[in-house]
Amino acid sequence: MPLLKEIYERMLERGHKLTPQRWAILNIFLQNRGQHLSADEVYTQLKALYPNHGIATVYRTIDMLVDLGVLKKLEFGDGRSRFEICDPGEPQHHHHLICQQCGTVIEFQEDLVHSLEAAIQRKTGFLIQDRTIKFYGLCS
Repeated sequence: MPLLKEIYERMLERGHKLTPQRWAILNIFLQNRGQHLSADEVYTQLKALYPNHGIATVYRTIDMLVDLGVLKKLEFGDGRSRFEICDPGEPQHHHHLICQQCGTVIEFQEDLVHSLEAAIQRKTGFLIQDRTIKFYGLCS
């Protein structure tokens, strides 16, 4: 099922409407796939299109999209939450390389811990549902 249709159906199931404001915010994330946007960055882009929308609309919409599993909230240790779109058609387990000097965030797609997860489940019976791995260092 195409991502947009899936998102729309999730919203309807939970009693939410796809208002023009929500569509504009969702579209910003769709147009910036692979990037990790803060609420302020989304607001800056939204303001260029809709100058009358407030930042509270951005925060409420982002919270709703996180609750629906459409966005994933990320913390990179700089005091700002960032968000990325969760596309079921793309690999969900990727890692983040975070430069401690310039703040650049690079996604690393190689699954480094699959065998570790299997060993944990085999030894403990614990079924891992999700994970987040961040590497901090210096980019080139």
